[in-house]
Amino acid sequence: MTDTQSMVSGRVRRAAKVGGLVGGEVARSYATKAANLVRSQENRGAAMQRRRQDGTTRAAEVLGQMKGPAMKLGQMASVWGFAGLAPAEAERLQATLGALRDQAPQVPFKEMRRVLEGELGEDVEDVFAEFDVEAVAAASIGQVYRARLHDGRAVAVKVQYPGAAAAVRADLQNLRLILRAARRFAPGLDPAATAVELRERIGEELDYEHEAQAQRIFARRWRDHPFILVPDVVTRLCRTRVLVTEWVDGVGFAEILETPQVTRDRVAEILLRFYLGSLYRFGQFSGDPHPGNFRLLADGRVAFLDFGMTKAIERGRIERELDVIRAALRRDAEGVHAGLAALGFFGFDDTRFDPQRVLEHVRAINAWYAEDAEVTLTPEYVASLLSHATDPRSEYWELMRNETIPAESLLSSRMQVMTIAVMGRLSPTANWHQIMTEWVCGAPPTGSLGLAEAAFFMTGGVSLRAAA
Repeated sequence: MTDTQSMVSGRVRRAAKVGGLVGGEVARSYATKAANLVRSQENRGAAMQRRRQDGTTRAAEVLGQMKGPAMKLGQMASVWGFAGLAPAEAERLQATLGALRDQAPQVPFKEMRRVLEGELGEDVEDVFAEFDVEAVAAASIGQVYRARLHDGRAVAVKVQYPGAAAAVRADLQNLRLILRAARRFAPGLDPAATAVELRERIGEELDYEHEAQAQRIFARRWRDHPFILVPDVVTRLCRTRVLVTEWVDGVGFAEILETPQVTRDRVAEILLRFYLGSLYRFGQFSGDPHPGNFRLLADGRVAFLDFGMTKAIERGRIERELDVIRAALRRDAEGVHAGLAALGFFGFDDTRFDPQRVLEHVRAINAWYAEDAEVTLTPEYVASLLSHATDPRSEYWELMRNETIPAESLLSSRMQVMTIAVMGRLSPTANWHQIMTEWVCGAPPTGSLGLAEAAFFMTGGVSLRAAA
């Protein structure tokens, strides 16, 4: 049996996998409650905590082994911190999901060749002067190869797995069950709104023509930027299941981790300026700041890859989000409360959300840039920030479990948390307040990167208010 044939693609088998997870959790919940009848109060709490940890582990691992919405939802939920887990266990599960994503099946080239030639309508040898049949990367729904065009350009060729679309469609049909499983680590998810959001984003990710269009937009916006590069798309060779872009040579995240601290500080700031800068400047962002999706180039620039999951947000909503951040920075409790209610996190008249408590919660989550001072982001510090958004042991848990995460905020929240998490692995130090307030408050830029970027947008870059 080939790797392609072994991919779980039938709706019944995939539903059974998630259904077994959900059903098993229900049974274990009843068993724990029954046993608690004869346990002391202390032992009851410990038993419930063990069941939560065991259940989160099973949910993450089952969702992580699936493709399409199941794996994506597991990744989305994971960025809320695996509620209630000890830091070491949460880190292990994050690594598990990352490994499951990175260790996608290596499909033999003879099978991928059929997809490639079927989409292009020509033999590989006629389209490319050189083509390395050993894949250089494998993602959740495709593999990447290195090739050279007849005009001499080195290119990256992403080819979708045979059967990937069928596997994803099966997940979409099983979305109700998948959402029930994911609520174990993200109780604030709105199932209906999340289902709509996932269907749109996953559907777009299957269409490499859509990704090509998104990458063209990003490449145009950041062209000639002093420290950010988005490779150009070779439009004439892009199809629904084939994406061809210019090749970039650079070092990956593992190598970046071994560079001097000054380099890691610089890379972390560039990540922030690209991912969050795209959101606040343009209202459109890349939603997958995975460590495998950028490279550090020899000239100091960072190249950003993979635009399969992008989203544009209406400018008015971006401004309302910025209003909330500005209100939090000036400690305006009523402004924060009104802003979050207007965005759909809770009702205006919901008495469970005291404005002062809501302000404290927002500032706790955003403590890394709340004050005008240098802060070092470490994995432990980032985990402490996320605990204010997910952990039942947090003093803000009552607020968290009663709020609803609006669909419009789902992907942007995921992107922001994942960006900070990746930055934290570099342990960078900076005055993040000064960087963030460039976008939030229109503050003057500081530091070499801020000044260089300001000059770029003032002279040759895209307008700060450019339409998405």
